[in-house]
Amino acid sequence: MIVVGGGVAGLTTAVLLAESGRRVRVWAREPAEGTTSAVAGGLWWPYRIEPGPLAGAWALESLGVYEELAARPGETGVRLVEGVHDGVRPAELGAWAGRVPGLRAVAGGLAARLPVVDMPVHLAWLRRRLERAGGAVEVREVTDLAAVPATVVVNCTGLGARSLVPDPAVRPVRGQLVVVENPGVTSWFTSVDHSPGASTYFIPQPGRLLLGGTAEEDDWSLEPDPATAAAIVARCAAVRPEIAGARILAHRVGLRPARAAVRLERRSLPGGRALIHNYGHGGGGVTVAWGCARETRDLAFPAP
Repeated sequence: MIVVGGGVAGLTTAVLLAESGRRVRVWAREPAEGTTSAVAGGLWWPYRIEPGPLAGAWALESLGVYEELAARPGETGVRLVEGVHDGVRPAELGAWAGRVPGLRAVAGGLAARLPVVDMPVHLAWLRRRLERAGGAVEVREVTDLAAVPATVVVNCTGLGARSLVPDPAVRPVRGQLVVVENPGVTSWFTSVDHSPGASTYFIPQPGRLLLGGTAEEDDWSLEPDPATAAAIVARCAAVRPEIAGARILAHRVGLRPARAAVRLERRSLPGGRALIHNYGHGGGGVTVAWGCARETRDLAFPAP
């Protein structure tokens, strides 16, 4: 079987399929380090992903996996880190929130110790785990899902599904980050601004601090905007003043694959073959990766 797409959704799905005894290959247009997943901040939280009840269930399943992986942070890239969601109230969240260990109300928002995933490390670990299970990753572009020579084809192409399926319901939501030397920040922080496209967050990663961010709908630009970067730094420094003097290491831009609802379903291909769609995760791809992978595996090989 072939999984199309080599981001976190594709690799996680391929791992579960390979570890269930299937012969799996991943066909990816670019290496994992070139995907949107590699740019992600990596904080576990169901953000800009629908439908809420399903996303919550997928997120909780993934949370359990990440909590186990956090025992080996150097290997898996997953750590458990304290932080605050400023301006978030429990009533705004779904039933899933009541099952997040340690999630609690604090002045102005919610606090918790949540998984933070160092995405370049985690993606490399997923690939190694896939290879240990007998799978392989090939850099190979797909232009027609029906032409993929496999009994089961899994579509994890994210924003690429817009043209590949084609599915015009998949739209980009542009996110810009600034990477700085960490001036000693050990906790994450998020605060969603209700003005269009703006938010404030910082996420500590090994050797660096990620500052964000934006959520610009239908913006395809991958070029960092200097004015946007300056505004991101200023917003973060308003929360933690030491960020203002931090040396900038890099600028990053990623396009979240937004959709009114995640598409996770089985379709038929000619010759009795199956196509499983698993895309449209918006800003929650890392958060729901393991839950969606498990459901994809069950759709591909339903129990008798």
